[in-house]
Parts: sequence; C-alpha cells; structure tokens
Amino acid sequence: MTEKQAGKNAYLVALQQSFQSDWEVQESLAELAELARDAGLNVIETIVQKRSYPDPGTFIGSGKALEIGEMLDEDAIVIFDDELTPAQQGNLADLMDAPVIDRTQLILDIFAQRARSNEGKIQVELAQLNYLLPRLTGQGAALSRLGGGIGTRGPGETKLETDRRRIRKRIADLRRELQKIKQTRSLQRQNRESREVPVVALVGYTNAGKSTLLQALTGSEVYVADQLFATLDPTIRRWDLTDGRWVYLTDTVGFIRKLPHTLVAAFQATLEEVVYADLLLHVIDASHPQSREQKEAVEQVLKEIGATQPLIAVYNKVDLVDHLLEVREPDQAVSAKTGYNLERLTKAVYEFFAREYTIREYFFPFNQLGKASILREQAAVLGEQFTAEGLVIKAEVDARLEMLLKPFQK
Repeated sequence: MTEKQAGKNAYLVALQQSFQSDWEVQESLAELAELARDAGLNVIETIVQKRSYPDPGTFIGSGKALEIGEMLDEDAIVIFDDELTPAQQGNLADLMDAPVIDRTQLILDIFAQRARSNEGKIQVELAQLNYLLPRLTGQGAALSRLGGGIGTRGPGETKLETDRRRIRKRIADLRRELQKIKQTRSLQRQNRESREVPVVALVGYTNAGKSTLLQALTGSEVYVADQLFATLDPTIRRWDLTDGRWVYLTDTVGFIRKLPHTLVAAFQATLEEVVYADLLLHVIDASHPQSREQKEAVEQVLKEIGATQPLIAVYNKVDLVDHLLEVREPDQAVSAKTGYNLERLTKAVYEFFAREYTIREYFFPFNQLGKASILREQAAVLGEQFTAEGLVIKAEVDARLEMLLKPFQK
C-alpha cells in the first residue's frame, strides 16, 4: 500500500437480490469490512442496494451509483462485495468519480501483502495478472484513479500501462515457473509416499487457527498472526503421535467465501497438498458467529478441488466459547492456544491410522540384510538396532507389507 492510501476511507457496497436474506448480505458485508480493515482501510459506511438482478452496465443501477458518488469524500475508495465485470467497474468509476474495486481485487491485494516466499509471490502475481488482463481495454481512466496501493499492489503498479501481449507473455512465464514448482513438489510428495508415512492436511477458513494448531501439535516454530491469510505457503512438519507412530502435518492457505477463481487456479500447486493428503483436519473457529457458514464455505472449496478423503472436524478456540460444545466422534473440540483436548485429537488421528497401519518388529539375519531395504523404502522405519545375530527394525507397515515380511516378524 502506498503512503497516500494508508488509512484511506472505504465505502462498501453490496447488491441484495430477491433470493438473499438481509442477514446473509449483512454477514458478507461484515466479512468484507474485516478484509478492508486488514488491508489498512478505514471503513466509513456500508451500502446495500436491493434489485431483482444486477444491472449489466453498473451492477447497482446508474441512479444508485450517482447517489453513492455524492456521499463520498475526496479521498475515498469504493469496494463492491461481488466481482464486477470490466465494463461495470469502469462505468461505476466514471459515475462516482472515485476508484472502484471489488472483493476479488481486495483479496488479491491482501495476498500480495502476505506473500513471502518466491512461490507465493509467483502465485499472487499470476492471479493478479489474470484478473487484470480483461480489464485493460478501455479502462485506462478508471484504473489510473487507483494510483497504486489497494487493488494494484505488486504487479499492478508496474503492469497497468503494459499492453496485453506483454502481460500474456508474463502469464505464460509465470505458469512455466509454477509448473516447475509443481514438479518439485510432486517429487517431494513421492519421496514421502515411498516412506509410507501418512500425510495429514490442515484445512479451514482463514484465521481459524490452523498455524497455531500446527505449532501446538508439532512444537515447531511457524509464522502465526491474528490476520486473514497469514499463511500462503504450505508448511510441512513431523507430528509424533503415540507408540512411535508419526505423520507429516501440513498447513495450507485459508479459504474464504467467494474465493476468487483466479486464486484457486493460481494456487493449484499448493492446494494439491490437500488433495493428496491421507486425512484432512478441518479446523473451525468455534467462537466465530458465522462458524457454520464458514464451515460450509470450506466444504464447497474442498468439493471444487476434488478433496474427498476422510475428514475430522476440529472445533478450535473453545476457550472463547461460553457454552459447552458437543461434537460427535471422531470430531474434536480443542483450543490450540491453551492446549485443551490436543491429546484427544492426537489419539483420534492415531486411531484413524492404526486401522490401516500396524507397528511391527522384524529381524533380519546378516545373510539376509538385503531384505531390510524393503522396509526402508516402503515403510515408516521407527528404529533400527544391530545385534550379534543381525538387524532388528521397528516399522509401521500396511497389510500388504505385513504379509510380505511375515517370515521376518519377531
């Protein structure tokens, strides 16, 4: 954000169609306000326009657009709760004589603020350019009003005056870079799979406490902040369960209602960590007033990306809930901050994998040590010890390996 736009006043606008309830629209606007404040804006007012359907040219109608324009102060920005077409965005900016962005553009800006790794920056830039490309033609005046900062962060400031051919070339270059990252991640995943170590992925609404939970369960230091989209890059840590059993635990980008499709496409390599996991822990902020709606939004995104594996719902932040939370097994109610019920969650995950894996000890005489390589390559080895007669290996095996190595079982 530029210094000029830090603390800029924002007016939020939503369209309420006949099939939407007042409550639904107000809750979506409340979330948009949280996003705006997280981007450093001062939310001045929220405005709801009721129409049976969006106006093709101005989304809310030209009369309402002029009315809003008259109430704006000199240095204001208008943010719409739904994605606008390029024509609508340009027409609204002209009628209001002010910069106009939509929810997608605001989320992209926050992602640009949060991106830290090279991969995260590439993914955000790709999403921004895909959003910007159809908005170049005839939008010079409307886009120039933004003047950098909100809605134009990162590539926006340097690409607004670039022609479509150069942007398409940049998009192609970024996609090639992401493909290389995807291949590298695939090799890393194959390496984990070759060790037969299960992978558990944390998923959930943004700011539900996934990173705090990963830190509490694994004892590792990860970036934690009370802000939206604090984690953009997948973080993988070892999580020790019980009886020597352990899994990989990965944290992923948080989801949100009306998640821009440009972001889903750009973060495909990252989201594959979710798709290929053996078990999902759906972290839900139990203290949030809209926890049910947030839960449904995450379930919708999981459906869109094809994540259909087993799932345990983890109701987090119960230390902030003033009533008893009843959940059905294997779902859990926990507090990552205080440590409440984390042992029960660990036990639930242990029992899930215990149904598929067994911990066994195997003895390999010196003249058959070559057979031990099967365990090292295809199982999670928990310990090795040489004796006077040979090698003892403790490992976690599935039913196939257990049958194959039965002659060496102690």
